[in-house]
Amino acid sequence: MGFYAERIVPRIADAAGRSKAVEPLRRRVCEGLYGEIIEIGFGSGHNVPFYPEAVTDVAAVEPSDLGWKLARDRIDAGHALVRRACLDSQYLPFEDNTFDGALSTWALCTIPDADAALREVRRVLKPGATLHFLEHGLAPEKDEDVRRWQRRLDPLERRLFGGCHLTRSIPEMLTAAGFTIVDLEVFYAKGAPKPMAADAMGVAAP
Repeated sequence: MGFYAERIVPRIADAAGRSKAVEPLRRRVCEGLYGEIIEIGFGSGHNVPFYPEAVTDVAAVEPSDLGWKLARDRIDAGHALVRRACLDSQYLPFEDNTFDGALSTWALCTIPDADAALREVRRVLKPGATLHFLEHGLAPEKDEDVRRWQRRLDPLERRLFGGCHLTRSIPEMLTAAGFTIVDLEVFYAKGAPKPMAADAMGVAAP
């Protein structure tokens, strides 16, 4: 990775993640997590304050050294034991059936092979565990005008924001990876243009 990807993009992501508008969404997506969880795309730890008390341990998957450094104060202030488990969610160094739950927020857009990452997450979840997700991606099928703009803007989005895609369908990706979606809410986040704000939040079971 070059200077921009290593030193600038993590700071942009950290600043965007501090938005007060997304705090209620972070709280909601973390509800129901417990025990030992894995969080892919940990970033700079913006979800840490919203882990339920029942979460005891977190295996954080984060490739950016700067992102991990920026997370330190949040980790220190949290109640759960958070460790940087690995750098690449496409190849998780854990045995099958390891975790009580998984968390992914605005991460699947940037993972080069997000399908592989989802298959890995599914593999390491215990029977009965769930993946809690909050992701942005392809707008609903009824909003073709928004989708058209997403396709136009996608190359620029990837170049400016560390490989972030606007055109990935989160529900379709989850289903293709073998998950069953048990709860799903699709909406446009407030305060951003619709092509960048099409979000999907929910829970999926392996």
